[in-house]
Amino acid sequence: MSQFFQIHPDNPQLRLIKQAVQIIDQGGIVALPTDSCYALVCHLDDKDAVMRLRRIRGVDEKHHLTLLCRDLSEIAQYAKVDNRQFRMLKAATPGAYTFILEATKEVPRRLSHPSRKTIGLRVPENQITHALLEELKQPLLGTTLILPDEDEPLTDPELVRARLEKQIDLVIDGGACSLIPTTVIDMTQEMPELIRQGRGDAALFGL
Repeated sequence: MSQFFQIHPDNPQLRLIKQAVQIIDQGGIVALPTDSCYALVCHLDDKDAVMRLRRIRGVDEKHHLTLLCRDLSEIAQYAKVDNRQFRMLKAATPGAYTFILEATKEVPRRLSHPSRKTIGLRVPENQITHALLEELKQPLLGTTLILPDEDEPLTDPELVRARLEKQIDLVIDGGACSLIPTTVIDMTQEMPELIRQGRGDAALFGL
């Protein structure tokens, strides 16, 4: 049975943030709000938690999971970013974008795309998520909360609780989120490529 925390979206309670991080450190799966949809997240280095997350989401190892990072410097730890890419990322972070970049050796091999050695990364503009990342002091591994065989993400924390309380460890109620997921930009080639149009304005990348 999952726990349910109501956390203030603008002034997250540190006590609850610390408890949430403890759950993540112990291998828990957490549903949390972002600046786009609700997401399922777990600890980057916990293999069992990552497998559970993929099972709940109904995706295999070819599906890009996303590293939720605190800032650009943390992105640069886990992805190879040149000066041109850095300038574009700086203009779009934090925000509702997911970037596909070439993974560095810091990324466990099981997390990068098996054939392309790429990883999805983002810097969310959400106070609750940011507080968790600051307390954890490393990225969270996440995916949009869309259940298997469904097209729409879950955006109501009470509904998330009703649907997933026996499968995940914590639901964070930070208010309702958008139905629109992040805009996904592939930056592994010379020119950015739009993979999915979402909340973020692709015009920032000339797309």
